[in-house]
Amino acid sequence: MTDFEHRFQGSTFENMLEALADGFGPLEAWRTGRDRPLNWKVGFWGNAKLSVVSNQDAGGWGARTGSGNPETLAIIVPRAGALEVSRGRAQIEGTPGQLLLLNGREADRVLVQDAPHRSDTLSLSWQTFTQVAAAILEKPLIGSIDLAPVVNVSTAAGQSIANLAQTIIMGMRDDGPLLSSPIAMSNLGQALADLIVRSIPHRHSLLLHKKVHVISPRHVRRAVEFMHTNMAEPLTMLTVAEEAGVSLRSLEMGFKNFKGTTPAAYLRAIRLQAVHQDLLDPSDESSTRDICIRWGFLHPGRFAAVYRTVYGENPSDTRKRSRR
Repeated sequence: MTDFEHRFQGSTFENMLEALADGFGPLEAWRTGRDRPLNWKVGFWGNAKLSVVSNQDAGGWGARTGSGNPETLAIIVPRAGALEVSRGRAQIEGTPGQLLLLNGREADRVLVQDAPHRSDTLSLSWQTFTQVAAAILEKPLIGSIDLAPVVNVSTAAGQSIANLAQTIIMGMRDDGPLLSSPIAMSNLGQALADLIVRSIPHRHSLLLHKKVHVISPRHVRRAVEFMHTNMAEPLTMLTVAEEAGVSLRSLEMGFKNFKGTTPAAYLRAIRLQAVHQDLLDPSDESSTRDICIRWGFLHPGRFAAVYRTVYGENPSDTRKRSRR
């Protein structure tokens, strides 16, 4: 366990929270242990797509991230002490020798046990992760993926992920060489996402295993490509079928057998994902309504209900987060 060059250090809980908020975003936090000096230090490095936060303290506190924080896949590497993460009714404990994989916005709270604690948190943008997963699974990934949250590093998969995560952490920590190579950072982040999707159980694992043995037929691949290229256009499924060179029934059967959905549902899903990405883009000055219309959602009330079911918040809330 190597030391790190801290950006901030101190002894009070309040000052530690201010330092952690610079790395994680706004936090709601509280003490759970004895009221004693924490003797903490914090360092953080990276950008909006890939970052690492290293922190060390005396333990005995808890926190939850604010609702306006960016959505990320957090890979938590406990180095000393223990963490407990609450996600719904599930209680997930992390200790040295394990990795925790969490969507930062799905974790209800994180508790640091009342003992000397040290951990690294590698945060990968959720957009990067879902883009990699969608390419592997050949279907849009929206909503929760339900990744297995605890990875034992003694397993082959766990060791591979831990080694790659450690390479990234050490390459970024203390203003390391990765920070001067955005292309290398991007490639390593995508490689980490690829490794996690392929080796850690999740809601789409069955589809991934099936995909190894079954390749989508040409007309399904042509339909998918056509929909991605023209999803801003007013497409009908008959038009998609004609472009794919098959009947509408053959197209529907192909999607049912090889994508596990209907062509119309697939198109709706990739359009929904496009709306989500545009709402998160701070450089896009379009209104929420105009973005929805851009991608073919003409009924704001119905769209908001679907969006809320998938992303857990209103479109307007996503928009507000992008402008902070």
